[in-house]
Amino acid sequence: MTDQPDLRHGESRSVDNTSSVVVDLREYKQSKDPLPVTFHRRELDAILWIYGRMVGEGEWRDYAIDHLKDRAVFSVFKRSGEMPFFRIEKNPKLAAKQGAYSVINVNGMILKRGHELNQVLKVFDKALKLVDK
Repeated sequence: MTDQPDLRHGESRSVDNTSSVVVDLREYKQSKDPLPVTFHRRELDAILWIYGRMVGEGEWRDYAIDHLKDRAVFSVFKRSGEMPFFRIEKNPKLAAKQGAYSVINVNGMILKRGHELNQVLKVFDKALKLVDK
């Protein structure tokens, strides 16, 4: 005979539930690999408006969008295959500090940073220049 109780007489047996756990694979994957940071529709509209204007002026020719784990990057190129001329970045971790948005030039220098994308994009507004006669 075995040492286990006879369940026919109303005795109960404890079951060890720690050995098997049901896991939703979608939730597990999202907890391991969080969704990348993306630009929202209004943000892309503002960026693409500037991009279209600069393409019309012949200054920019190509772009790329990267959605990374920690930030979203809109890169602007003068010619395909080169280093990006400008990068417009969204980094949510900096939202409470300097601001989530920044414009960075080809040398890596931050030209403008802030909490509002439209304000940051004003770095591309044309300034009046003094012309000598």
